[in-house]
Amino acid sequence: MRSVVLAVSMLALTGAAHASADLVKKYNCVVCHADARKMVGPAYKDVASKYGADGGAAEKLAKKIKAGGAGVWGPIPMPAHPQVSDADALTMAKYILTIK
Repeated sequence: MRSVVLAVSMLALTGAAHASADLVKKYNCVVCHADARKMVGPAYKDVASKYGADGGAAEKLAKKIKAGGAGVWGPIPMPAHPQVSDADALTMAKYILTIK
């Protein structure tokens, strides 16, 4: 029974991660960001490394996704994405913070 619960939990987590990765693609984040290398914007692993220990990081990152920002990762600003729902922004932020 324990093995079944563990297997179901792992499948649920894998499905959630896949859905989150799909959101990153849906909103074209992959044009400027990649998991492991800097492009126009920082690599997701670098964002996770910098902010992962901050307890409120997901919420702060979700706000940054929606409002945009400048000056933290270099001279090129990240444009605002107001079309992204609050729920999707938070889901993507939580996903980004898991990337190692």
